[in-house]
Amino acid sequence: MNISLPNSSLCNSTGNETCIINPFLQPAWQIALWSIAYSIIVVVSVVGNIIVMWIILAHKRMRTVTNYFLVNLAFAEASMSAFNTVINFTYAIHNHWYYGLIYCKFHNFFPISAVFSSIYSMTAIALDRYMAIIHPLKPRLSATATRIIIAVIWGFAFALAFPQGYFATVEPTPDRVVCYMEWPESDDRKYEKVYQVLVFGLIYFLPLVVIGCSYTFIGMTLWASEIPGDSSDRYHEQVVAKRKVVKMMIVVVCTFAICWLPYHIYFLLQLFLPDESQKFYQQLYLGIMWLGMSSTMYNPIIYCCLNDRFRIGFKHVFRWCPFIHAGEDHKELTKMCTRRPSDSRRMEQLRRTVKSHGSDTKQGVKLH
Repeated sequence: MNISLPNSSLCNSTGNETCIINPFLQPAWQIALWSIAYSIIVVVSVVGNIIVMWIILAHKRMRTVTNYFLVNLAFAEASMSAFNTVINFTYAIHNHWYYGLIYCKFHNFFPISAVFSSIYSMTAIALDRYMAIIHPLKPRLSATATRIIIAVIWGFAFALAFPQGYFATVEPTPDRVVCYMEWPESDDRKYEKVYQVLVFGLIYFLPLVVIGCSYTFIGMTLWASEIPGDSSDRYHEQVVAKRKVVKMMIVVVCTFAICWLPYHIYFLLQLFLPDESQKFYQQLYLGIMWLGMSSTMYNPIIYCCLNDRFRIGFKHVFRWCPFIHAGEDHKELTKMCTRRPSDSRRMEQLRRTVKSHGSDTKQGVKLH
């Protein structure tokens, strides 16, 4: 993401010299508090998302289309947290770039790629849920097709982030080194404005509209009518399970939207209301950046709280903690290691459900 600092900019003076407006200095105790806050993001995000990937990849029954996208989401979030969070913090605190030109380019390039991959993984999950629930008889994505979609997502992510890496540069000054975006010269920062609006549209507004529409239709299907009174226990369990998955993903998407909205508003204001943007304080900037980067640590917590299988996996990993009792979940964890029914068997189960429930078939699809 753009790592320009509040009240920190390059300005022309006599000759070829540049000058820097320093950010507000902070007392040691504030720096210590912010250090703890940003460190929590890194630890929780990296550890939590690695556990999520292990739970899915190490257990055969967890390897579903939706969960493959969750692996991609977890990878993107853990990577951004590990490679960018601490760097963002140290640069914001010291206003000095310690990491060289190559990492300056990577530091501007990778976060946009990771956020793009994250939100479009959520979009792919929403569309997959839409097809599974609204059009249950249509063919589902195969594992190979899912991997191809993930590769395409990363391809588009790299393409969108390329200008950030290409135009990022390092500028030495008399008292510090700065990493900033050197866009082509134009009237009224035209190229930068077009790019930032494009980024906002593609990694925030557009995918959230698609996701919102998908889950609206899904909700109308799953919650518009009550489960028939003569339904079998299995049918009832399927509908309830699908509702739980949809609720979990809605919480994930809403968390992402809330965390990143202040960030986008902040930098759009800096572009289109530059005089007003100078009134922002460093504390506000650090808070907005912390909120955006913190989006990488919430999903493992959400999965653990709202999904039984993820909760079992987390309890198994942390079974060494004195307040975690995972013994009774051993059988369920072993069951997760077995293979899921084959596609042909699942389709046969679906046909039986269609015949049994007639007009209610859309609610009787097996949860993936």
